[in-house]
Amino acid sequence: MSDSDDLDALIRRVDPNRWLASRFATDAEARADVIALYAFNHEIARAAEVASEPLVGEMRLAWWREALAEMFEGRPVRAHPAAQALAEAVSRRGLDRAELDALIDARLRDLDPWPLTAEEAEGYIDATAGRVMTLAARILAPDAGADAVRHAARAWGLAGLHRLGGRLPAGWSADVRFRVDEALTRARVDLRDLPVAAFPAAAYTTLSGPYAAGRAPGELWRRMRLTAAVLSGIV
Repeated sequence: MSDSDDLDALIRRVDPNRWLASRFATDAEARADVIALYAFNHEIARAAEVASEPLVGEMRLAWWREALAEMFEGRPVRAHPAAQALAEAVSRRGLDRAELDALIDARLRDLDPWPLTAEEAEGYIDATAGRVMTLAARILAPDAGADAVRHAARAWGLAGLHRLGGRLPAGWSADVRFRVDEALTRARVDLRDLPVAAFPAAAYTTLSGPYAAGRAPGELWRRMRLTAAVLSGIV
């Protein structure tokens, strides 16, 4: 099994909804580059989870910042499957270093106590779920704009933080379904401007509603719902 197969299997296990949506990307090389992005996101998102103290988490994020420097400065990239795959994606897609560095910056917030404040929440979601969705969309279609996926990512980010528990601002969990539905309503309009090829980068947003309602739908239902979303272009 190749490193790319291993990475694909990893994302299937740790980020199954994004993985399922990525199956609808018709270009195999672009799909692999999206998986590389998701693997990078997984690595930096877990920095706080596996760290025994904030300083250790900061060191893990600094490791990834150094890996990005290697990619963009033409130096040999460290022998880590996700780093190697991301380096290939950077080379093929001309990804913006500032955007990838900003993803690492956003994860520094994970090292502080939860929950988010009301003032932080929207910016945090835009900087994490929003930036990942934007970058994935641009890998699949270079002309994909951030505005087209902003509200889709907000719906997904809200539902995700709700699932984790204790991370949303005080009082937001009580009306998270309303907030997610409102974001999805706006997303359905915005996504009309997203190139068809880029839709798999946002398709998993269609699962936000059940997660916001506290349900964990099975894989068959998720596959059916994602298929319907991709065929209709509606999340």
